[in-house]
Amino acid sequence: MSYQVIARKYRPQRFADVVGQEHVTQTLSNAIAQKRIAHAYLFCGPRGTGKTTIARIFAKCLNCTGGPMVDFDDNDSRVKEITDGRALDVLEIDGASNNGVEQVRELRETCKYAPANAQFKIYIIDEVHMLSTAAFNALLKTLEEPPAHVKFMFATTDPEKVLPTILSRCQRFDLRRIPAALITKHLAEISKKEKVKIDESALHAIARGADGGMRDAESTLDQLISFCGDKIEEADVLSMFGLAAESQILKLSKAVLAGEIQTALTELTKLAQGGKDLGRLLSDLLNHFRNLLIFQISRGDLNLLEVSEVEIAALKEQSSLANAESFTRILEVFADAELNLRDAASKKIFLEVALLRAIEARSAVSLDSVLKQLNQLRGGQVGTGSQPAPAPAATNVTSRTAPPVESSPAKNPPVPVGGYNFAESSPASADLSVIWTQLVEAVGRVSPFTRSYLVDASPVSFEKNILIIGFDPEFADHLGLVDNPRNHTLLQTKLAELGHPNCQIKFIKTEVPVGQAARPVVTPIVPAAAPQSDAVVAAKPVSTAPAKEKTAPVAFNKDTFKNDPLIQKALEIFKGTIIEVRA
Repeated sequence: MSYQVIARKYRPQRFADVVGQEHVTQTLSNAIAQKRIAHAYLFCGPRGTGKTTIARIFAKCLNCTGGPMVDFDDNDSRVKEITDGRALDVLEIDGASNNGVEQVRELRETCKYAPANAQFKIYIIDEVHMLSTAAFNALLKTLEEPPAHVKFMFATTDPEKVLPTILSRCQRFDLRRIPAALITKHLAEISKKEKVKIDESALHAIARGADGGMRDAESTLDQLISFCGDKIEEADVLSMFGLAAESQILKLSKAVLAGEIQTALTELTKLAQGGKDLGRLLSDLLNHFRNLLIFQISRGDLNLLEVSEVEIAALKEQSSLANAESFTRILEVFADAELNLRDAASKKIFLEVALLRAIEARSAVSLDSVLKQLNQLRGGQVGTGSQPAPAPAATNVTSRTAPPVESSPAKNPPVPVGGYNFAESSPASADLSVIWTQLVEAVGRVSPFTRSYLVDASPVSFEKNILIIGFDPEFADHLGLVDNPRNHTLLQTKLAELGHPNCQIKFIKTEVPVGQAARPVVTPIVPAAAPQSDAVVAAKPVSTAPAKEKTAPVAFNKDTFKNDPLIQKALEIFKGTIIEVRA
C-alpha cells in the first residue's frame, strides 16, 4: 500500500474517536437514538477541528446496514464504501470549486432520485460559505423541503458569510478549538503506535503551535518524524515552528514584572537572532499574562487554565510579583502591540518599545488612585491611608461651673451678628467658634471636598436650630458649589452628632465681621467618649487688636503657585512635572 499521512491514517472513524467535540457527537448520537434526524446540518469551526470528519461519521450512522445507529459494524460494506469515499449515495462536494448556480441546479435535479442502495442520499458540502448568493438562493427551496430520502451536511470555517436564510434552515453545531492537553495526549498515543520516542516538552510545543487544530498537530508530527527519525526533542519543534521555548517566555515575563529592562531586552535580542517568530512571541506573552491574571483572580483555580506543570510553578511564583491592576495594564499594552505589529517597519524595535511600555505599566498609578490621593491632599490628609489621623486629646478643658474668665475691654466695640456676638471675649462667640471648628473637622473626615469650601466660610448665627453660614464676597463662587441637598444633609447629620439635632442650614453671602478670621481656628477636639455635659473645649484666645483695613485681592502669580507647599507635595507623591500653569 502507498504511504498514508498520519492525519488520514488516524482519522476518527466513529463518534467515540473524535477528540474534544463531545458536545456535538453526544447531541448527534442522541438524535439518532431518538429518531429525531433533521434534514440539514451546519458544522462550523476553525480548520482541523473535525467538521468534515463528523459529517462522514454521521453519514455512516445513517446509511449503515440496519441503521440509523451509532454503534455500526466497521466491516459493514456500506460503511467501508463511505470510509473509502466511493459510496454512490454519499456525495462530497467542494463548495469553493462548485459555487455557481449551475452546479446547484444540477444538485437539485439529482436529489429527486432515490438512493442507489442505502436509506438516505447524503450531500456533504465543504466550505459552503464559498457558494455565490445566486447559488444559495437556488438551494433555498430544496433545502427547506427536500425529499424524505435527502440529507444535507454543510461545513464552514466562516459561518458569518452564510446567508441567514440558509442558517435558519439548518441545525447549527459550533466546533471549538481542541484544548492543548487533549492534543498532547492524542499525539502521545499516535507516537507510541508509530514507535517514535518524543519528549513531553516537545508534545506541548506541538500542541501550542497547532493552536487548537488536531490536523495541524498531526501534520507537524508527521513532518518531525520525517526530519528527526524515531526521536524528537523540543528544540526540533521550536526550530520548525519558530517558537520560543517555554522557559524563555517565562524568563522574559519575569523580567517585565521585576522591572529588569536590560534582562528583557537581552532576552528579546537572543530570540530575534535565533530566528523566532516575533509575532508568535508576542502572542505567547499575551497568553501568559492572561493566565497570570486569571490565576490571581481565581486564587489558583487551574480548571480555568490550559497550562503545563512547568507553567503552573511559574504562575505561582510570578502572580505574587504584581496585582490584578498591573496585569491588566500589561495585557492592554501587549494587546495593542499585537494589533499594530503587522504594520511595523521593524518588528524587533516595535516589540522592544512594547516591553518598555509594559514595564512602565506594571508600576503605573491608576486614575482612581490619583484622584483619591488628591482628595486626601485637598482635605489636609497627606499620606497613603484612607482614614484621617485621630484627633489629639483635648489639652485645655474647663468645667461649665467654673467662673467666667474676665478679659480686658476691647479697644473696638464688638459687632453683633445674628444671634451671636463675634467679639472674641464673648462666651456665645466662643461656643459658636467651638461648634464651627468641630463641625468643619467632622465634615472633613467624610468629605474633604466639602471641608475645603467650608474653611473659606464663617458662622454667622446659630439660633432657633438654624445655622447660617456666610461666605465673604471674595469666595461668593463657593455658594453654588456647596449649597446643595447632599451637603445640607451632611452638615445636619454632623451637627446632630455634636449634640444639636433637627437643625437647618442656610448659606449666605456676607462681609466677614471686623476681627473675625475667614478660616476657622483648628483647636483640639474633645474625644467622642467625653460627655458633652461635663466639659467643653475652651476657645483659643484671639487678639482683639483692631483689624487692618481690607486690601484688594493679590493678582495671580505663577511662581507663587508653583512654589505652593501643597503643589510641591503633590509633585513629590506623583513624581510629576508642571508643564503649564493657567490662571
